[in-house]
Amino acid sequence: MKILVIGGGGREHALAWKLAASPRTTEVLVAPGNAGTAREPGCRNVPVSAENIDALLDLAQSESVALTVVGPEAPLAAGIVDRFEAAGLRCFGPRQAAAQLEASKAFAKEFFIRHGIPTAASGVFTDLADARAYLQRVGVPIVIKADGLAAGKGVVIAQTMDEAEQTLADMLSGTVLGGAGSRVVIEEFLQGEEASFIVIASGDRAVEFASSQDHKAAHDGDTGPNTGGMGAYSPAPVVTAEVRERVLERVIEPTLRGLAADGLPFCGFLYAGLMIDADGNPKVLEYNCRLGDPETQPLLMRLESDLVELLEAALDQRLDQVEPSWDMRPCLGVVMAAGGYPGSYEKGKSIRGLDVELPADTKVFHAGTAERDGAVVTSGGRVLCVCAKGDTVADAQSRAYEAVKKVGWDGEFHRSDIGHRAVRRETMNPTA
Repeated sequence: MKILVIGGGGREHALAWKLAASPRTTEVLVAPGNAGTAREPGCRNVPVSAENIDALLDLAQSESVALTVVGPEAPLAAGIVDRFEAAGLRCFGPRQAAAQLEASKAFAKEFFIRHGIPTAASGVFTDLADARAYLQRVGVPIVIKADGLAAGKGVVIAQTMDEAEQTLADMLSGTVLGGAGSRVVIEEFLQGEEASFIVIASGDRAVEFASSQDHKAAHDGDTGPNTGGMGAYSPAPVVTAEVRERVLERVIEPTLRGLAADGLPFCGFLYAGLMIDADGNPKVLEYNCRLGDPETQPLLMRLESDLVELLEAALDQRLDQVEPSWDMRPCLGVVMAAGGYPGSYEKGKSIRGLDVELPADTKVFHAGTAERDGAVVTSGGRVLCVCAKGDTVADAQSRAYEAVKKVGWDGEFHRSDIGHRAVRRETMNPTA
């Protein structure tokens, strides 16, 4: 079968790589793809924007695509699944109405409250004066979120009142995030440890992916501005067997029941960004209606099952017949970014070292890359995600950073402590 992957980032490179490995796949088209997918065996880039739904529909029909997998959130929010289904095409992802769970933070908050899903206390505002008045009542630190899609840059953790006031003014004025910030959610700052809990959902059934943990802050020690993610690893030790049961019982199952009750049956990847407190109780920070980036890269490195079979089982409403199998070894990915990210940064930097042979169980996934005159150059903020598996998280961390040393470009930067919480746990409890 021919498969279409929509998107051009690191998540989509990993998806294309994994889908191409299925014995049922003849070719994977990637629209628009990147320099990594262009070089991936069994894959072919097609220069169609991920947000041009008309052109994507034409592509799927002209190429006789049997299955389309949507990577990023924007086309889901724009209703691409609805359009494909109306044309009789199989497209994996939630319909537009259900994708509001990610596309609108305010919609999600109202949904959580309505269905009793644990989350942070919050307020929703469109008026700056009202938002400031609420801020004065609750104080700092505080989390301020743009209501709409902001490519991972719509969340600010304000430590001071001045920072919070300025963030509200910037978002609500539309000068920073445009329409995405015309409505904001002000949310209590939760203490604990974050984790990513992803499932493949179909109606009221779900198949779990392995747990993972993302690193959002730009710099070591979880400092600096929020980013789309500077690295990730799987599994996340904070998600113990007991925590897993609580997440399923208190978060995933009531979410799927709630969506169905609201007339929004869900089929696709459902990603719960969680805060786990000291007692192992989860609260939902956010929902995404697609795989996370960079969590996808180490997760799919660990997945041993045929991803095509899992996705088709969801579309055919037979998730009860499949069970993913996982490599028991941890996998860790380090994002290599352009200098200045998540602010302004230069593009077009030539990347060296991509032709270096890497050890087994190590892979470089491309994100913000492009081809120019036969060379691979930077074309985004997050450029590469270098992943490695190991016997322990510390071993995977060491292997990943050894590979990072072999690749680079002028102005590149990366965090040097991805996986630090899990490594600390291993050091404190080496027999765990």
